Amino acid sequence: MRKYILASVLVLTALLMVSAYAGSGVGKNSEGQLPPAEMSSQTEGCINCHKSVQPGIVADWMKSRHSKVTPAMALDIPELERRMSSDEIPEELMSSAVGCYECHGLNPAEHTDNFNHYGYDINVVVTPNDCKTCHPVEVEQYTGSKKAEALKIFTENPLFSALVDTLTTNVAVDGTDIIPGESLAHTKNRSCYNCHGTVVEVEGMRTVSSMFGDIQVPKLTNWPNQGVGRINPDGSLGCCTACHPRHGFSIKVARKPYTCSQCHLEPDVPAYNVWKESKHGNIFNSSNQSWEMGNVPWVVGEDFGAPTCAVCHNSTIASADGTVIKERNHNFGDPLWVRVFGVIYSHPQPKDGRTYIIENQDGLPMPTTFAGDIAYDYLIDSDEMEARKAAMANTCGACHSSAWVEGAFAEMDTAVSEADTMVLAATELLQQAWDAGIADKTNPFDETIEQMWIKQWLFYATSVRYVGAMGGSDYAAFKNGWWELNRNLQEMKSYIDVRMEE
Repeated sequence: MRKYILASVLVLTALLMVSAYAGSGVGKNSEGQLPPAEMSSQTEGCINCHKSVQPGIVADWMKSRHSKVTPAMALDIPELERRMSSDEIPEELMSSAVGCYECHGLNPAEHTDNFNHYGYDINVVVTPNDCKTCHPVEVEQYTGSKKAEALKIFTENPLFSALVDTLTTNVAVDGTDIIPGESLAHTKNRSCYNCHGTVVEVEGMRTVSSMFGDIQVPKLTNWPNQGVGRINPDGSLGCCTACHPRHGFSIKVARKPYTCSQCHLEPDVPAYNVWKESKHGNIFNSSNQSWEMGNVPWVVGEDFGAPTCAVCHNSTIASADGTVIKERNHNFGDPLWVRVFGVIYSHPQPKDGRTYIIENQDGLPMPTTFAGDIAYDYLIDSDEMEARKAAMANTCGACHSSAWVEGAFAEMDTAVSEADTMVLAATELLQQAWDAGIADKTNPFDETIEQMWIKQWLFYATSVRYVGAMGGSDYAAFKNGWWELNRNLQEMKSYIDVRMEE
């Protein structure tokens, strides 16, 4: 009798778990809340070894949603709550958890980093081209973005290449002269290229010693790197794990502003700092412990209480009744109408992530000329700008009145315009220096007054523009804002006056 009761309880429990999964609430469950799904024999083999060698990454995966849900289960989730955008998954992947082999064993013929590992053909690097097996819409969106092109934006644009080389060049002092030395490759990988990405290639094999004996594995160049524009061994662009860290791939982590703060920091891209000081940042820091950061869709007022980076840039946002306010988008620039990270001035968003194909009226690969003339042929038009602005207003309108939103956007327009005016003043001073022979225009980034000019648009004006978009008012005042804009102009003028008297 006791065995019968126990068996009945177990059956009832299993039915309740299946029922709970089949309901619409499953799509909204955060990572790690579901029971484990069945592993493939290949993944089980990986786990059996790597739980001893690399227990941390195995634990991350075991807590992940990938370990809990098979593609077949994911296809049963209502579309609005689904995280997987493909409905055509290869049959051999359908019934197993998304495990080690399911990711590291994809597309072996396309991977130069593929090698035979205890009888399995394994790729060292999992790339966006692999992720698109289940997430094709997200990968397509990302592939068209400035983030995916971030490395090429450096390497294919000679002006940016000159700026990066100037920043990462060793120097020596010879008497009163500063002598440029060689470019520091390692410094590059741990500075600009850490965020923008590197070219990861295979240069032979290397031997790794383990408790199971010596293993031959591919030797990769410029590794490790998780830059957003990384060029992978299969030729694909980008790195999903820049935001969704290996091996948990957590949407919770990706949505938290701390993830964006890896790269979007002062002085050059102060988005995180500005947002953190804003009212929205204050609300997040004060109350996010009670937010549901992993739910899909993300319900305003229930799951979160103030916008983060992910709210405005890429998450699916819905109201409590299921009305979609904003669609998911992994091209982070698509919701924006103006590029406040101005190069050199603000300008409409580019039509294409390949900003290095832009040619302005001076024949340079820049969206504006030094005088501020805009290369409109390569940028979105006014109709598209208005459509994006209206869509963002709709997102803001989930919490704010139309008068509040209109007022905030008007203040943003003013801040952006006035910051551009201060950049133009600095550019005119720089032109005076070039005309007078005080500085050499050959490399516009390596001399004192040129670096003052860079600070004017890259640090100080950008800070003011971000404040116009997100609040955080001190960054438009004394912290890299108007105080620095004015002081920098005075210093540029004084520098020219002194040099003219010599």
